[in-house]
Amino acid sequence: MPAEILRLHPDEPEPELVDHVVSCLRSGTVIGMPTDTFYGLAVDPVNLHAVDQIYEIKTRARHKPLSLLIADMSQAYELARGIGHNFDKLAERFWPGPLTIIVKAGSRLPLRVTANTGNVALRVPDAAIPRAVVSRLGLPITATSANLRGLPECTHAACVREQLGGRIPLIVDGGPTPHSSATTIVDLSGGEDSWMILREGAISTHEIALTLQR
Repeated sequence: MPAEILRLHPDEPEPELVDHVVSCLRSGTVIGMPTDTFYGLAVDPVNLHAVDQIYEIKTRARHKPLSLLIADMSQAYELARGIGHNFDKLAERFWPGPLTIIVKAGSRLPLRVTANTGNVALRVPDAAIPRAVVSRLGLPITATSANLRGLPECTHAACVREQLGGRIPLIVDGGPTPHSSATTIVDLSGGEDSWMILREGAISTHEIALTLQR
């Protein structure tokens, strides 16, 4: 059965439709959802069956942790531990936006979400729909890209339906995503003043370095 398409306003998502999405997430549904970069696959990260479904849908290697979308910077402190001043500098400068920050995971997150690494990748997206969903759910949502391994990431709902429409029941259509570049990933899990660029994307390494030198 092809996936249902649910259209939400990209800037002012309708509360009753957000409630429907949240209800589906709570029931363990995997949902295609827009972010500010690409469409992603959203589940409740505490629902381990739903987390397993993402790995199966994407045929994703189990040793790769899933990144999480959060509603605001303060939520990071509930999900991570040992957050230092480098995190604060980057989050204050680039969130909401296309920067994923890897930090040590707190005890609230299941190890399976971290792929047993003990680390978690967090981001506040510059997109109203996922932030509204996270706020209403009261938990972060997963954000791995909604595409099959080896195929391009999707910037619109029709692409998600073409690749994954037979594998997921619901796709939230928030129109085309504003960016077509991947997020930049910075790893701060080494502690102290350690930082490493794991992937350069929408934000350049130069911008990251300048921010951390301040």
